[in-house]
Amino acid sequence: MTQLRIKELLGRANLILDKGFHFLPGYVMVKSSEMESILDRIDASIPEDIKEAESILRRREEIQIEAQQRAERIIMDARNEAEKILSESELLNQVQREAEKIKEQVLSECQELRDRTIEEAKQIKIQAEDEAHRTKEGAQNYAEQILNNIESDLSQLHTIVKNGQLYLEKLKTSGNDYPQDASQYQQQEDYTSANYPM
Repeated sequence: MTQLRIKELLGRANLILDKGFHFLPGYVMVKSSEMESILDRIDASIPEDIKEAESILRRREEIQIEAQQRAERIIMDARNEAEKILSESELLNQVQREAEKIKEQVLSECQELRDRTIEEAKQIKIQAEDEAHRTKEGAQNYAEQILNNIESDLSQLHTIVKNGQLYLEKLKTSGNDYPQDASQYQQQEDYTSANYPM
């Protein structure tokens, strides 16, 4: 249901763009209020689980970038300090090798963190999509059950109406709309009760 709603809103957005004023190749002028309304409705139609998964993914990517930048700053500071103190020393080569080793280790850890973050975000998104799919199926099953119940009720009402019509037709053909004796009236009442269950 949500996917159909989003597709419908995207279709409306495309229609707004098609009806917009084309003043240069690749540029269209549209009413901002109409486009903002469509975009707000699209955003409101996105399941919260998917929004949360996307938010987590963005945050984890930001953490990975911050960690990588911090690692690079640490490495740069260490390298500058080492070059400053040991620029004339025979230990310079060893310090450089250690700095490269630390850099590779930090970058490797950052890459592992990024891979884990992406995998976790994918799992969260898959779970959210599965939950949305199950919710959609449940809603469809419920709607189908309601429609079946309505169909059954309508069938019963149709039977009652047909029986009533047949009863009235019988009264007309008998030429006596109002029974005279109690036994005849009782028979008609029994017929009506049998065909019009309460």
